[in-house]
Amino acid sequence: MTTSKKYRDRIYIVKDIILTLSEYGQLNQTSLFSFCGLNISKHKQILDNLEQNEIIERKEIADGKRTITLFKVTNKGMNFCHEILEPYEKLFPRSGKSSDSSLNLGCILFI
Repeated sequence: MTTSKKYRDRIYIVKDIILTLSEYGQLNQTSLFSFCGLNISKHKQILDNLEQNEIIERKEIADGKRTITLFKVTNKGMNFCHEILEPYEKLFPRSGKSSDSSLNLGCILFI
């Protein structure tokens, strides 16, 4: 029995990260990547980019000899999710099918 992994666009990975952090409040990197079904070595750059753009924030807590790094979504990140990512997913659902088949928008993606 072979299992095929489905490809997930970067924009949906970003949305999953934001929604997971908003659901749990704050998570360490391992938990966050596990809940989102991501690979740390492959997707760490996305986390770094989100932090650079102030979509999420990183907080380091000293716990004896080790440091625990926690991530949480910022207000800017929640606004980005509501204003950009949710409307994008309504236009381009993950299944590839439009919820309104009579809607013909052509190509109007602004980046």
